[in-house]
Amino acid sequence: MTPISGATPSAADSGSGAETLTVPGHVTGYPEVAFGGYVAGLLAARTDAKEVRVDFRGTVPVGAPVHFTKTLDGGGRLGTARGDLLVAASPAELALDLPDMPSFEEAQAATEDYLAYHRENPPPLLRCFGCGPDTAAGVGLRIFPSTVPGRDLVAGAWVPDAGLADAEGLLPPEMVWAALDCPSGWAGVRIGKMGSGALTAALTGTQLRPVVAGEPYVSYSWVIGSEGRKLTAGVALATAEGELCALGEALWIKPRQAPKSAGSST
Repeated sequence: MTPISGATPSAADSGSGAETLTVPGHVTGYPEVAFGGYVAGLLAARTDAKEVRVDFRGTVPVGAPVHFTKTLDGGGRLGTARGDLLVAASPAELALDLPDMPSFEEAQAATEDYLAYHRENPPPLLRCFGCGPDTAAGVGLRIFPSTVPGRDLVAGAWVPDAGLADAEGLLPPEMVWAALDCPSGWAGVRIGKMGSGALTAALTGTQLRPVVAGEPYVSYSWVIGSEGRKLTAGVALATAEGELCALGEALWIKPRQAPKSAGSST
């Protein structure tokens, strides 16, 4: 599939670091709201930093143009035509204390547990771009994380579909960053007892090596801490042999009321 529509500078913006971007209509967590990790990856790819923090300030629509501009600190911002700020990206430092990675077999067992549970208890967002069990292969990520016995983390086995990759079989940054989103939310739900309906408020991440379609990976996430309605989770994506491909730290917030927000959802 084409990961992004219209992601080219307009003639007026040529050389200014400005672009008009349109997130495809199927790339959602909550209906009609762009998937947070995907949006974060679009911005991260357009910054000058290796490690990037992305803060969600408003609702990013799907199927409609939004406007990216670079900032003086090497980051960027995404906004409406009227200038309303939706998402801000800035250089960051990511410091994580990683737990030992679960084996691919443990992650595969966790994925089977996720699917078995949701066959009996369908989730409200069956077609979530990240973790929806009804999302078709190549249309969404289909990462299904669940708990690992004896470990304070969730994990999922993942073989990215070729439909998510570019012509060389590599996943673009928006797909890699999207893979950091839902797993961290499920860590909050299953380990941190966060409850459903939370939103990705911020995602700090970095991509360390290419992610290749058709290869096996382990996604795993753990809770770092929580306070009130906020929960912070670490998340990693690694090859089945244990080579780290991407790392992230996600801030999730449980809203006071039912949300419609820029981030993704669990």
